[in-house]
Amino acid sequence: MALVVFLKTVTDLRGKGDRIVKVTFRGLSFFSRVLENCEDEARFEQAFRWPIGSQVDGDEMLEIQVFNYSKVFTNRLIGTFRMVLQKVVEEGHLEVSDTLTDDNNTAILTSISIEIKYQTMDGSVKVWSDGEFLDIPDDCDGTFQFETDSLLSGRSQSSGTSPGRSVHGIPTFRKAGKAVFSAMKRGKVRSSKEDHKKGDDSAILDAEDLDRKAMRLSGGLDLDAISLASVTAVTTNVSNKRSKPEIKMEPSSGRPVDYQISVTVIEARQLIGLNMDPVVCVEIGEEKKYTSMKESTNCPYYNEYFVFDFHVPPDVMFDKILKISVIHSKNLLRSGTLVGTFKLDVGTVYSQPEHQFHHKWAMLSDPDDITAGCKGYVKCDIAVVGKGDNIKTRHKASETDEDDIEGNLLLPEGVPSERQWARFYVKIYRAEGLPKMNTSIMANVKKAFIGENRDLVDPYVLVQFAGQKGKTSVQKSSYEPIWNEQVVFTEMFPPLCRRLKVQIRDSDKVNDVAIGTHFIDLRKIANDGEKGFLPTMGPAWVNMYGSTRNYTLMDEHQDLNEGLGEGVSFRARLLVSITVEILDTTSTEIMSSTEVQMEPVSNISESATGNMEEFFLFGSFLEATMIDRKIGDKPISFEVTIGNYGNQIDGVSKPTSVKKKKEGGGESEEEEAELIHNSSDEEAEDDGDLMSVPSTPPMKPVITDRNYFHLPYFEKKPCIYIKSWWQDQRRRLYNSNIMDKIADKLEEGLNDVQEIIKTEKAYPERRLRGVLEELSTSCSRFVTLANKDQSQAGRTKLDKERLKSCMREMESMGQQAKTIRSQVKRNTVRDKLKLVFNFLQRLRFLADEPQHSIPDVFIWMISNNKRIAYARIPSKDILYSIVDEEMGKDCEKVKAVFLRLPGKKGFGPAGWTVQAKLEMYLWLGLNKQRKDFLSGLPSGFEENKAATGIGIQAVPPISLVYNMKQVFQLRAHMYQARSLFAADNSGLSDPFARVFFSTHSQVTEVLSETLCPTWDQLLVFDNVELYGEASELRDDPPIIVIELYDQDTVGKAEFIGRTFAKPLTKMVDEHYGPPRFPPQLEYYQIYRGNCAAGDLLAAFELLQIGPAGQVALPPIGGPTDSDRGPILPVPLGIRPVLSRYRIEVLFWGLRDLKRVNLTLVDRPRVDIECGGKGVQSALIQNYKKNPNFSTLVKWFEVDLPENELLHPPLNIWVVDCRAFGRYTLVGSHAVTSLRKFIYSTPDKTANNWASTARLTNGYMALTNGTSHSRPHSHPISHPSGDIVVNMDPEPNIKKMDTVVKLDATTDAVVKVDLNEDEKEKNKKKKKKKGDEVEEEEPDESMLDWWSKYFASIETMMENHRAQEAALAEAEEREDLEIAAESGEIKADDFPMKGTKPKEKSKDKKSSKDKKKNQDGTEKRPPKPKVDELMVYNKELESEFDNFEDWLHTFNLYRGKAGDDDDHNVVDDDRIVGRFKGSLLMYKLPLSEEVTRESGFDPNMGMFQSIPHNDPINVLIRIYIIRATDLHPADINGKADPYIVIRLGKSEVKDKENYISKQLNPVFGKSFDIEATFPMESMLTVAVYDWDLVGTDDLIGETKIDLENRFYSKHRATCGIASNYSVHGYNVWRDPQKPTQILAKLCKEGKLDGPHFGPGGRVKVANRIFLGPTEIEDESGLKKQTEEHLALSVLRHWDEIPRVGCKLIPEHVETRPLLNPDKPGIEQGRIEMWVDMFPMDVPAPGPAIDISPRKPKRYELRVIIWNTDEVILEDDDYFTGEKSSDIFVRGWLKGQQEDKQDTDVHYHSLTGEGNFNWRFVFPFDYLMAEEKIVISKKESMFSWDETEYKIPARLTLQVWDADHFSADDFLGAIELDLNKFPRGAKTAKQCSLNMVLKEHELPTISIFKQKRVKGWWPFVARDENDEFELTGKVEAELHLLTAEEAEKSPVGLGRNDPEPLEKPNRPDTTFLWFLSPLKAIRYLICNRYKWLIIKIVLALLLLIMVGLFLYSMPGYLVKKLLGA
Repeated sequence: MALVVFLKTVTDLRGKGDRIVKVTFRGLSFFSRVLENCEDEARFEQAFRWPIGSQVDGDEMLEIQVFNYSKVFTNRLIGTFRMVLQKVVEEGHLEVSDTLTDDNNTAILTSISIEIKYQTMDGSVKVWSDGEFLDIPDDCDGTFQFETDSLLSGRSQSSGTSPGRSVHGIPTFRKAGKAVFSAMKRGKVRSSKEDHKKGDDSAILDAEDLDRKAMRLSGGLDLDAISLASVTAVTTNVSNKRSKPEIKMEPSSGRPVDYQISVTVIEARQLIGLNMDPVVCVEIGEEKKYTSMKESTNCPYYNEYFVFDFHVPPDVMFDKILKISVIHSKNLLRSGTLVGTFKLDVGTVYSQPEHQFHHKWAMLSDPDDITAGCKGYVKCDIAVVGKGDNIKTRHKASETDEDDIEGNLLLPEGVPSERQWARFYVKIYRAEGLPKMNTSIMANVKKAFIGENRDLVDPYVLVQFAGQKGKTSVQKSSYEPIWNEQVVFTEMFPPLCRRLKVQIRDSDKVNDVAIGTHFIDLRKIANDGEKGFLPTMGPAWVNMYGSTRNYTLMDEHQDLNEGLGEGVSFRARLLVSITVEILDTTSTEIMSSTEVQMEPVSNISESATGNMEEFFLFGSFLEATMIDRKIGDKPISFEVTIGNYGNQIDGVSKPTSVKKKKEGGGESEEEEAELIHNSSDEEAEDDGDLMSVPSTPPMKPVITDRNYFHLPYFEKKPCIYIKSWWQDQRRRLYNSNIMDKIADKLEEGLNDVQEIIKTEKAYPERRLRGVLEELSTSCSRFVTLANKDQSQAGRTKLDKERLKSCMREMESMGQQAKTIRSQVKRNTVRDKLKLVFNFLQRLRFLADEPQHSIPDVFIWMISNNKRIAYARIPSKDILYSIVDEEMGKDCEKVKAVFLRLPGKKGFGPAGWTVQAKLEMYLWLGLNKQRKDFLSGLPSGFEENKAATGIGIQAVPPISLVYNMKQVFQLRAHMYQARSLFAADNSGLSDPFARVFFSTHSQVTEVLSETLCPTWDQLLVFDNVELYGEASELRDDPPIIVIELYDQDTVGKAEFIGRTFAKPLTKMVDEHYGPPRFPPQLEYYQIYRGNCAAGDLLAAFELLQIGPAGQVALPPIGGPTDSDRGPILPVPLGIRPVLSRYRIEVLFWGLRDLKRVNLTLVDRPRVDIECGGKGVQSALIQNYKKNPNFSTLVKWFEVDLPENELLHPPLNIWVVDCRAFGRYTLVGSHAVTSLRKFIYSTPDKTANNWASTARLTNGYMALTNGTSHSRPHSHPISHPSGDIVVNMDPEPNIKKMDTVVKLDATTDAVVKVDLNEDEKEKNKKKKKKKGDEVEEEEPDESMLDWWSKYFASIETMMENHRAQEAALAEAEEREDLEIAAESGEIKADDFPMKGTKPKEKSKDKKSSKDKKKNQDGTEKRPPKPKVDELMVYNKELESEFDNFEDWLHTFNLYRGKAGDDDDHNVVDDDRIVGRFKGSLLMYKLPLSEEVTRESGFDPNMGMFQSIPHNDPINVLIRIYIIRATDLHPADINGKADPYIVIRLGKSEVKDKENYISKQLNPVFGKSFDIEATFPMESMLTVAVYDWDLVGTDDLIGETKIDLENRFYSKHRATCGIASNYSVHGYNVWRDPQKPTQILAKLCKEGKLDGPHFGPGGRVKVANRIFLGPTEIEDESGLKKQTEEHLALSVLRHWDEIPRVGCKLIPEHVETRPLLNPDKPGIEQGRIEMWVDMFPMDVPAPGPAIDISPRKPKRYELRVIIWNTDEVILEDDDYFTGEKSSDIFVRGWLKGQQEDKQDTDVHYHSLTGEGNFNWRFVFPFDYLMAEEKIVISKKESMFSWDETEYKIPARLTLQVWDADHFSADDFLGAIELDLNKFPRGAKTAKQCSLNMVLKEHELPTISIFKQKRVKGWWPFVARDENDEFELTGKVEAELHLLTAEEAEKSPVGLGRNDPEPLEKPNRPDTTFLWFLSPLKAIRYLICNRYKWLIIKIVLALLLLIMVGLFLYSMPGYLVKKLLGA
C-alpha cells in the first residue's frame, strides 16, 4: 500500500528567490529539492511516496507548505495547501490545482498543482502502475528530502536534479531509501559562497552537505578502521534496484587465535567442613592446575598464580568452561573429596570490562547436593587476554579493606548475588533432511549383505551445557528420526554459561561424527528485566549448516559440522524446545544431584510450529565475472539451494504432509536433473505443479584477462526457481528485518557523524540530532508494524515474549532518542555518540532472531561436477513483504555476490581472492504473492518460458532476454593509493591496479618500489554494453571492482587489496558540466581479507555513447605525456588544485639498523620524497662510531594539493652506500598524514600554548623550539597583567592532601593542592573522629623510600576509588535525567546502558566506598604526612606522548607485511631500524615576522634552538622496584626471576640475586651504567627465569628509548620531587638545584626571570608564584632558601605562557613485559624508573637506597589460662557420663609447621579446663604490607628456600584428646593480629557474636596494643552449616620485638624462665591407671553396685543351664538303654 503525491508546479510566486516545498502526511514530512533563483514559477516535478501499513481514512489530511528557502535564517512560509483525502480514497487517482492560504487562512494568489495516487493492498481502489505519471520513468519516486532519513521507504530515489548531487556542485550521497538530511529548518547553514571556488574538494564534503547527505559507510567497514576513504564508499548512491556489496571477504570466525587466561587464587573463606586440608583446582576445558595444600584450616590463604595458554578459534575459547573447585585432603593416593565448585564460561569473563574479574569471590556449590546452599568462597582474579588486548592491571597494593564477600561476588554486572538452582529442559522432537552419511560404495556393500536399501544413518542428539553432556537415544537408520525425548540439566540460574550446544551425531561403531551443530545463545531467548521472562524457546525448527553434502570417506570440512566456521551447506533441521523452571530447593521430593537426566516426552502436532506454506524462490544471474582462471577451462553451472530443495544430490520434493511422496523416491533424481535442463515444464501429475529449476545450464567461460574469466551471459540471462515448503513464520523475519533496517540507518548516520568529527567539519551535532530524530520515528513505526496480526499458528511463548520485550525496548529507545536529541550540544556530541552506539549494539542484538524458520540460501559454483565456491545468503535478506519496511534488504534488488572457498580453504591468501563475482537478482516469498517477483529487475527484458502449455502465464521464465542495451564509455581516473601492504622482501611493493567493470578489465602501469603509488592515469573502457533501460542504468550502474596487485618479476602478481566504487553516470541527453561533472576524486577504503589495506584516491565516470558515436563525448583533456608514451594523465578538471609548499626536514640520526643481507650497515643516508620532489640527508660516514647526521636541517619545495586531506604521503627511505656506487635499501617508512607537521605562525594572543594546543585536537607544530597551536583555535587570553599563582605558604608540610583531576582515559593522577584552611578543617575533623590518633609527624629516621612509595600507592588507590565513585555518580545522574525526561522508563526497558539493574549490585559494592568518599578524609584514620611521588600505572611514554615533542621516531620497515587479522599489533620482525628527526611543512611565502625574530638562524629554518646532536656521555641510573604477575616459566607454575639490563654493548646480569619461586618478586635495586648517546640509547630491561640446568628463559622485557627522554622538553632526565629537602628519605636527587634548573629553563625559553622577591614570591614571565622560604638541615637549623620557590614554579611550569609544558615529577612507571615469542600478550609488568645525568655537569649523589624492607623479628607470647563451656565429646566407658579431655592447639604461620599444644586437662565434666600454658611464636613481619614472611623449602627436592608472605593470623583450636583413635576437633578461633575484636572481660560476656558480627565490633591491633587479655569464643559448624559456639578460651597475647624478647626470655609451657604456676585441676580428673584401686572403688560402690549383682546372678543361671545341657545327652542314653 502506498500513497504517492506528484508535485508538479507552484505558480504566481512573488519576487525572486530559492523555493522549497514540504509535504506532510500522517506526521511524516518530505522536503522537495531547493529550486534556486526562480521567479514567478517553480517547476518541481517531483514525486513523494508514503508506504502505508493501514488503510487511508477518508478524513485524513495531506498538507503542503511552500517556503522561501534560506541558508542562514529559518525558511519563510509563503503559503499552505491542505486537502482531505476522501475523493482520493474513492477514486484512487486525482489531479488538483488550487491556491495556497496564508497563516490567517485567507487565499493568496500563489497556486499549486499536484497529482495524487493511492493504491491499497487488496486492490479495492483502481490499480495503477508506477509508470503512469506523465512521462517520467517509472522508478522515479522522488527524492525524499525530509528532515531525517526515514525508514519508511525501502525504495525511493531522486529524479529532477541529476541524482547524487545537491544543488551546489557537491555530491550528496543516496542509497536505497535514503533521504537527504537537511538543515533547512534549523537555520545556521554555512553560506555557499566558497562552494564554487572549491571545485576540487569533493573528498572533503562540506558541512552542510554532510549535514544533508544520507550516510554511506555501511556495516561493511568496521568502525575503528574508518579512514579518509570512508568519506565515500561504494555504498554511495545505490538506488532501489541494487543492494550494497559486502567488502570483507575472508571468513573471520573459525580462525585460531592466541589466548592467555590468567587466574590468581588468593584465598578461600568459610569453607564448609571441620578441620579440612583444602586444595583449589582450576580447570579450563581439559587442563587442570592445583594450588598447594593448606593444612587444617577452612580459610586458607594461597595467592598462587596460574596461566593457561590456548591457540583456538574465538568461539571455541569462549565456550570453554572455567571451573574452580575446592577439594579436601587430596594426596598422591586419594583424589580427595569435593567441597564445592563454581563454573562459568570464558566468554563471560571476556565480556567483562577490561576482560577481567579482579579480587572477586566465587561462591562454591555442591553439584551432588543442590539443597545444601553455599559451600564457601574462593577469592580470585581471572583475566582473559587475546592478542592485542591490553589489560589494565590494578595496582598491587596491600589489600587492607576488609573483604565484603557479598558485595564482591564473582558475577557479571546485573546478575543477582543469590542465584537459585534451576532445571533446563531441552526437548528434542525430531529431525528432517539428514544427509546420507555413508558413501555409495558402502551403500552397495551393505545392500549386498542386508539385501534391502535402508537409510544409512543412525542419528542421535548430543546436548552440551555448562560443561555437562546429555545424549538422546540412537534412532537406527533413519533420515527423518523421531526422538521425543528431553535432556534435563540442573544448573544455577542465571547460568554463567552463555551458549547451549545442540549437535546431531551419527552413531558409528568406529567413531561418531557430527552431522550438524547449532548453538543457542541463552541471552537471546530470555530477558532479565523486571518484565522479563525465563529462557524459553520453541518448539521451533533450528537449521544446521556444515560441510557439503557430497559424500566421501574423509570429509575435509568436518570442522564445519562441529560448528567451527561458517557452514557451506544445509545439513539438517531439528525440532527442539527449551524451558526452564526454577527449583524450590527446600521441598523434600526434589532430586538433589545435578546429573543429566533423560526422559521421554509426548509428541507434538504438525501444526505446532506453524502452517506449512508453499514458498517460491526465484533468482536470475545477470552477470558472472571474475571467475578464477584455475577453473576457467571447464563448463560452469550455478546451483541454488534452500534447505534440501534444489540440491542435486539428495534434493527433496514436497514434504509428505503436503503431498504423497513422488514415485520413485531417490532413484529418479539423476534423470530429473537432466529433464530440468531439457526443461519439461509440467510434472506428470495434473495439478499443474511446476517443477523446480535449481541450477543454470553449464556454460564455458570466456577469458577476461590474465587472471579472470567470465561467463558470456550477454543479452540472455539464465534464471532459476525453486518451490519449497516451510512452516510460515515470516513474522519473525519481518520483525527482525525492520530492526535491521533501523540499525543500518542508524549505523550509517553515526558513521556520518564520526566522519564529520574526524574531518573537523562544522555542525556534527545537527547531523546527530537528525539521526536521533529518525531513530525515534523509526522506533514508533516498529511498534505499529510489529503489533499487527499476532494470531498466527505456531507462535511460541518466545515469539510472544520477544515481541513484548522488543516493543518495550523500541518504545523506550525511541523515548530516549528523543531525550538525548534534546541534550545534544556542540560540546556533548562525543559523549552522546557513545550512548547512541549503545543503541546500535542493542538493535543488532534484538534483530537477531533465535528461532529460525526458513533456511539460508546457498549458491554454489559447480565446475566439472566439483563444488568450487559458494555464497550464503540469509533467507530473511531476500524475503518479500507487501510492507516496505519488512522486506529483506536484498529482495527485489540486484546484489553483487562474491563467491568464496569453503571452510579452511578460505583462510589466508586463498580467502582474499574472489572466486567469482555474480550480479544476482533474488526473490523469496509465498507462492501466492508471486505475481510481483520480477518487479525489481532492471527493465527492458522479455521472459523466455520453457515451453507452451496450460496456465503458461504462471510459469516463471528459465531465462530473460534483454532487447535493450546501452553502450557506454567508462573513464577511470586512477590518481593515487596510499598505505598499501608491503608485498616484497624489501618492505615495499611494485603496485598496479586492475579495474573490472562488467566483463571488461584494464590495468594501470606498474610503479616500482613504493607503498604510495601516484599513477595519475586515466583508463578508458570503450563500448561497454549494459543491458536494461537507460534511466535505470543512470541511477544504478553496476559496481566497479578495483584490485591492487604487486608485480613480481617471476611468478604471478600478488594480491594486495580490493575496493569497490560506483561510477557517476551521464546519459546522452545530459550536459557535461557542473554541478555533477567533472567528477571529484574520492577516497575508497581498500581491504585485503578482513583488514584495511590502504586507500585509493580515484574518480569514475560512465558516459553513454549516443547515436553520434564517441565524437559527442567530452574530449579527453590534457596531452598524452610524451615521456609516458600512450598513458593518459588524469584530466585537469579532476586532478586536485596544487599550491607551493616548503617541507623542512630535521635529520637527527639513525638507530638500531639491522643487517642487510648479512652485511652490517656502514654508510647510511636518508632520502625523503613527497609529491615527486625530495631531499637527501648528509651521508653518515661511519654508522658505528656516530649514527647522527652532520647537517641537521634541509628543505625542499613541492607542489601539493591545497586540500590537506589529499596530501600525498611522504616517504622516508634509508639506503646504505656501498663501494663502487652501489646502493642497498635498508628500510622505508611512509608518513601517511602530514597534517600534524603543518606549521602555523605562533598566535600572539595566546598566552599559553599548552591550553591552545589542547583545543586543536592536539595537533602541535614546532617552531623556535616551542610548540604552537594551529591558528584556528583562540583561547581566551588573559590581560597582560601579572597572574598570581598561590602555592602553599606553610614551610614544612610534608604531605599534600590531594584533590584529583583525572583524565578519563588514563590512570594518571594530576594533583592540585588544597589550600591551607581546608587542611586545617580536615585536621580538626580527624581529631574529632575519635579514632586513636596516630602521631601526626612520623619520626624522620623511621621513614624510608618505601614509606613514600606505599603512601603514594595508597593515594593513587584512593584517587582511583574517588574517581570511580564520581563516575558512577555522574552516570547515575545522567540516567536519572534521561529517565525523568522520558517519563516512565522501567528498569528492564533498557538494561544495557547500565541503568538500574547494574546499579543495584554496584550500590552494594560501593556503599562502603561511598561512606569513605563522601568526605575524603573523614572516615579514614589520619595518614602520617609523608612526601609522595607519582605512581604511573603505565609507561611514561604513553603519558607524555612518546616524548615526541620535537624529536619524532619513524620505524623503518622491510619485508612482507603479515596477513594478520589485527593490524594493531605492529609486526616487530619487520622493523629494521628507526629514523629520528622531524618534519615541518608550510605554504610559501612565509610571513615576515617569523624570520625577523631575534636570534633567527636561517640555516635551522623553523627548527630554532634545537640542541646539537654531538655525542654526549650520560650516567644512566636504573631503579627496579618490583615485578608483578610474571608469566610462570617452570613446571611448578612459578619462576625464579632475576634482572638483566642491556644498553648498547654493556650488559648487567643480576643472576646471583635471583628470587626463588616468586611471580611477584620485589627487587628493590638500582644499577648505574655509563652510556654515550647516540650510540647507546635503547635501554632494555629484561626479566629472566633462573634455571639450575639448561639456559635461562626470558620471561619478558621492556625497551626504553633514553635519547628521546633525554632531549625532551618535559625534562625526563630526573623527576622533580614534590618537596625540596637536603637530608632524610626525601633528599633532592638531581645534581642541579631547583633554582639552577629554573634559571636554565628561563634562559632557554627566552623568558624574563626568575625574579625572587621578598615575602616568598618569585616572578617568571608575567606570573607570580608564592611559596615558603625556609629549610631545615640535618641539625634542625632553619636557613633561608629560594629553592622552595623555584620548585613551586617548576611544578607549575605548564602554566607558563608560550614555552610551558608539564615537567616530569618524581615518579615510578609501570611497564609491561613482552616476549617476542608471544607477541602482543603481556607477560607481567615491572615497576621502575630511570634517572639520567650528563657527565659534563657535577656528578649526582649516591643512588637512593630502595632495597626491600627487611621484615622485622617479633615474638608473640600467648598464654592460655582457662577454657570454659567446651562441648563434651566422650561418653565414659563405664559410667556413660559426658566428658572431654581438653587441650588447646595454636599456630601462627601458614601450615601448622609451628603448631604448639598445651597439656591435656582430662575428664572435664563441665567443659572447664585450666592450663596456665604459654605458647611462644617467633615470626618475621613486614609492617608496610601487614604480612608475615616465611622462608622454607617447598619440597625435599627444592634447591633453595622460597619466600612466602601470608597474613598475620593467630589460630587457636580446642581439641578432645583420644588415646587410641584420632583426636576430635571441637572448635577454633582465628584472630587477625591487625584487627581482631577485643576479648570479653568475663566468660559470660563472651558470645558467638564476637565472630558473627566481627565487622561491627571495635577492633584492635596487637602491633599497637602490644598486650591484650580476655575471653574469645571457639566456633565450629553444625550439620546445617550454621556456626555454633563450642567453647570459650581465656588467653593473653603479648607482642615483643626480637630485642625486647631477648632481654626478658620466657619458657615454653610452664617452664623456666618466668614459669607459670601449676593449674588447679579438680579431683575427678584422676587417671584410672595411676590409682586403680581408688577408681575401682568409686565405680563399684557408687555407680554400678546393683548392676554387678545382677550380672553375677545372670552368670550363675547361665552356668547352670550350660551344665544341664552338657550332661543331659549322657543321662538320656543311659536311661534309654536302661543301663
